[in-house]
Amino acid sequence: MKNTQEIAARFNELAQQEKWFEIQDEFFADNVRSIDPPDSPYFGYAEGKSSVRKKGEDFVKRIEGLHSAHTSEPVVSGNHFAVGRALDITVQGHGRIQMNQIMLYEVKDGQIVSEQFFY
Repeated sequence: MKNTQEIAARFNELAQQEKWFEIQDEFFADNVRSIDPPDSPYFGYAEGKSSVRKKGEDFVKRIEGLHSAHTSEPVVSGNHFAVGRALDITVQGHGRIQMNQIMLYEVKDGQIVSEQFFY
């Protein structure tokens, strides 16, 4: 079973290639939670691997243009790790947006059990 440091390293490898669904397939627990800020105009809350997957797929479908994307190296502490993510995208219904966020992940028993976004 991989520890948090090992999961964060593999996460980073995939994130640098923009392989977000591969991250979900490889590490997300069946009961994973995906949490956005309560007042987010873009996303809400999803629970369960298939619901979190659908949330991601729905977002990707709305992207009309990817201008730039960058994910920082992970910072690991205990059973959590965080990355910084900067996106410059054109999104259907919102136009062009620059999103700078912190993405916080919780690991339990070798799987990611929650992702939380701060922006």
